[in-house]
Amino acid sequence: QPAEALVVRGGKEVVMPVTALIAGDLVRVRPGEQVPVDGVVTEGSSSVQESMISGEPLPREKETGSAVFSGTINGAGVLTVQATHVGSDTVLGRIIRTVREAQASKAPIQRLADKIAGIFVPIVIALAILTYIIWRLTGVEDADIYGLLCAISVLVIACPCALGLATPTALVVGIGRAARNGILVRNAEALERFAAIDTVVLDKTGTLTKGKPQVTQAHWFVPDEEVPALRRLLYSAEILSTHPLAAAVCRAFVGDGSTVELSDVQNYAGRGISFTYEGSVYNVGSAAFVAESGATVPSSVSAPPDDAAVLFFACGDKMLGRFCVTDELQPQAAEVLEQLRRHKVRTVMLTGDRPEAAESLARKLGLEEYRGGMMPSDKADYIRMLRSQGHHVAMVGDGVNDSEALSMADVSVAMGDGSHIAMEVAGITLMRSDLRLLPAAYELSRATRRTVKGNLFWAMCYNLIAIPIAAGLLFPLNGFLLSPAIAGAAMAFSSVSVVANSLRLRTKRVPLLR
Repeated sequence: QPAEALVVRGGKEVVMPVTALIAGDLVRVRPGEQVPVDGVVTEGSSSVQESMISGEPLPREKETGSAVFSGTINGAGVLTVQATHVGSDTVLGRIIRTVREAQASKAPIQRLADKIAGIFVPIVIALAILTYIIWRLTGVEDADIYGLLCAISVLVIACPCALGLATPTALVVGIGRAARNGILVRNAEALERFAAIDTVVLDKTGTLTKGKPQVTQAHWFVPDEEVPALRRLLYSAEILSTHPLAAAVCRAFVGDGSTVELSDVQNYAGRGISFTYEGSVYNVGSAAFVAESGATVPSSVSAPPDDAAVLFFACGDKMLGRFCVTDELQPQAAEVLEQLRRHKVRTVMLTGDRPEAAESLARKLGLEEYRGGMMPSDKADYIRMLRSQGHHVAMVGDGVNDSEALSMADVSVAMGDGSHIAMEVAGITLMRSDLRLLPAAYELSRATRRTVKGNLFWAMCYNLIAIPIAAGLLFPLNGFLLSPAIAGAAMAFSSVSVVANSLRLRTKRVPLLR
């Protein structure tokens, strides 16, 4: 993040520390400079390199009304940006805070190490005392001195530094590497649990598909002269919805003029939206949603394509229109599902789209398990059912309607370009819209867990071997005694070996990770 910013206050440009900025400030960003705040461009146009946030290598064009983010790099133009978020409230600030909190958090296996250390320390103290007593009882010359030296050696060499470092060092390296590659881990527990999953449940729109659906067919069941007014009405309603299909309708009808004032607007998650205009109640959504008011599709209308999601527009019991929306598949979706299957991870697709559309997509992806026509609560119930059967479940989604299901899973994974509520619920966020990060995160979490277990194993083995030697086990055989100074060096070596083993995660070969 830049340290200073050029701020426009009272008609003058003033260089100020970034820490002194407040929301609402106008910031001038010159060519080649880093954007110091999250905000909206109010003047100028330029291309901005956002790879540190989005992971996309190509710069993005910015003009009046475009959003920009702290830490990104301005191109050749001059931009005036009105700050909406500053300091730690920016996207970059939240990423930094999340990574710090994750690296400082404790995984369940760390709590196990703490318990082991809690038992191990008093046992070692007892062994040191016992060592001194046994030496006193041997009756050898200078038994007091030998006993004291061996007792000190036992205490020094058994210092549980390696045991305490085994988990946090591996987690810090694993979470840090994940963050550098666009995988944001909320806490250590999420990373550890992700390594144990056996089932991945995926939402369709925005996860397996690009999340930019387009209206490909529009059928109006009213006279042509009524269509323009209804298009404006539909646009005015759908712009108030957060569903991806509503966004497709907005993109299709955005050129139809200004919006109209609606009343009694109500969003029904996963079903549709209702509103009142000039005393009439209108419904937009699924067939089941508009059918509740008695509206049906004329029998003369052909069936929609199998791979299309369908929206209906009705006024009371009168059907006004039907819209077919299709969404392009993520180019790497089939490859990702195959990678998960190679890891023996079960994959399931849940979607609110028609069962026919779900079946068509499942055939393209080679998915054997899928469910269509699912409400948000149905997705959550399905995950709850899987967990009751003993499965460890990860849910991948990107929308508001996925948040309930995400909260039910053992590990929740959100797509970075999805809704804020999905990312708030998620334990892991894929900051780039690249689904290949999902198996990469899974492999990295497994490698991190293996490293933790390896660290704990070798730390315990080291102590089991070193403590008897420090106590003088070899003295009757060859007269060898371990001095406290050598014991201290050996103890330090065990800690160094644990850290070195954890650092191997930095170079662990994981596809798509650098």
